Amino acid sequence: MDKKIHFPVKEKLKNYLLLYNRVTNLPVSYNDLMHYNHSFPIIDKKGKDTLWESVMYDSETTSILSKGLTSIYSLLKTEGDISVMEHLQVERIDYCTFGNSNPFKIRIVNQLNDNFDHFYVKKADASRIYGLELEDLLSPNRINYLVDENTLIEEHIAGIPGDVFINEHLNRPQTNKVRIAKEFVKFNERCFVRLLGDMRSYNYVIDITPDFEEEQYRIRAIDFDQQSYEGNKSFYLPQFFKENNAFVQMCIDLMTPETFKQYQLEERSLIARRLRTEKYKVKDLLDCMRKDEISTREKVFQLKNELSKHHGDEKFLNCNNMGDIARANMLALLKISKNSKSTSHTHY
Repeated sequence: MDKKIHFPVKEKLKNYLLLYNRVTNLPVSYNDLMHYNHSFPIIDKKGKDTLWESVMYDSETTSILSKGLTSIYSLLKTEGDISVMEHLQVERIDYCTFGNSNPFKIRIVNQLNDNFDHFYVKKADASRIYGLELEDLLSPNRINYLVDENTLIEEHIAGIPGDVFINEHLNRPQTNKVRIAKEFVKFNERCFVRLLGDMRSYNYVIDITPDFEEEQYRIRAIDFDQQSYEGNKSFYLPQFFKENNAFVQMCIDLMTPETFKQYQLEERSLIARRLRTEKYKVKDLLDCMRKDEISTREKVFQLKNELSKHHGDEKFLNCNNMGDIARANMLALLKISKNSKSTSHTHY
């Protein structure tokens, strides 16, 4: 797989973000954070390099950044209520040297109780923003983020990284594997419906909620760089990544084909319901995607041909870009859900 291309946020998408209150003036930009003087690698408890570096600045820059970053945190969490800022401080700024987005992770600490939280500062990328917005609109998860010119702010998504869960939690006595298998099928479906790619085990987290004598599980994507970018259809189905083999095998062992199909249809029905609820906003977003460039011509050509064969529908061959393909794929999948009568006549 080639390195993901960065796509600028163009005027139509900027207008969408302004309309739906995703744009604000930020006191610190991504470029400001790049001016660090020193860094050292962060090693985990097992002595393994995390591929993150803790970065340091001169004293004057540190003071300016600390004030600006706590202000951004208040914008993200309390819509700018500065009364929360007096007890907050930036404890650490980390920089990721791995992956496409090279984010900064900001660790914010409440000095009154030592409680901490994180948020991320990244380069604004159009395909990633489409991914965040589709996650907020069509998944069961809400996403909070802000954009200012070339800077993107994202809240931290809490959970156990998928690869860590597979290695350290999957075989616990209290783990309910049937529920995890069900959630993996639903997650697989959510990714494919909206064409979110590259969901290897380290690009999502498992959110565990205690529920009486059992646990409930939800798989949440944490990396949205590969929204409608790659040309390979299988790239949008987490079941085909070897990193997810443990979950796939669990589904094979614990489910019948009928059960698998039932969970697929359940998830499509839920997505269709969310789509109807947010139909005007989804239409506005898809209109932006259909006028935007978030992939290459070669990948668009490959994906529309593969999906045309997959669905047995030649309408995909008329798609000109990834926005067209994403829209066509949603309609093709949601029309055959339990809510087919109501979704097939909805215009997006």
